[in-house]
Amino acid sequence: MTFSIVAFDRETKDLGVAVESKFPAVGNAVPFAQARVGAVATQSYANTTYGPRGLAMLKRGTSPRNAILALTRGDRERSKRQVGIVDARGRAASYTGKDCHEWAGHVVGRGYACQGNLLAGEGVVQAMARAYEATEGDLPVRLLAALVAGQDAGGDRRGQQSAALLVVRSRGGYGGFNDRWIDLRVDDHRTPIDELLRIFNVYDLTMLTREDPKNLVPITPEITRVVQRFLKGAGFYTAEVHGRWDAGTQGALEAWMGVENLEQKVRHDGNLWGSVWRYIQEKARGQ
Repeated sequence: MTFSIVAFDRETKDLGVAVESKFPAVGNAVPFAQARVGAVATQSYANTTYGPRGLAMLKRGTSPRNAILALTRGDRERSKRQVGIVDARGRAASYTGKDCHEWAGHVVGRGYACQGNLLAGEGVVQAMARAYEATEGDLPVRLLAALVAGQDAGGDRRGQQSAALLVVRSRGGYGGFNDRWIDLRVDDHRTPIDELLRIFNVYDLTMLTREDPKNLVPITPEITRVVQRFLKGAGFYTAEVHGRWDAGTQGALEAWMGVENLEQKVRHDGNLWGSVWRYIQEKARGQ
């Protein structure tokens, strides 16, 4: 009824889980992750204790393979369980109980594991693995690519209902107070992966600064005039449109960005994030 991927990014050290299921609020049951420790996906009559217990074992240095052995050994219903685990060293392992609904199985690769049950066929997890390995980008992009590929290959043979994306990074959460860099869920939707992609793009625009610094937009006099005209039309700027980036312009921009939940992307170095500049242009065309 579910397919998922757990993965570790060797470059950024991020860890994450992406999952889809014909099951409501799958993000409440399957994904678990802790920065600098590991990620766990527990599914198929999910034993949700596998998440915290598995992470605790990884934190003590247990390998994913041995953690799975320990988790399933004491579980009387282990034949119905499925679990994938990856640690902060990139070691990965997966387990599929013999009584999981067909098709059920997994693929383990370097730094990731894909698993699923009640699937259209083995091609679902194979497609997920290929997409994860072939996609360029950071961990959330690759995890989402794997989900899309799994669904395109047939996905859960009962259909779709919910999806989730969890990526952890040390002090990556809002305000740096926790490790939940990305924690997004679609609890009930006709096409949950498409909706998850839409929500991710909104969250990426407003809350994440994962853009390449090479794509920063220098604030020129021409751009300043565009911004001033836009802010004036939006009621945040009252001075004349003169093309000089001054304290009044900066303050008006920051006030507008606060309303738009873009405060994470305020800059004071004479540049705009490319995403912010594109968003301003889009909003200006609608004035």
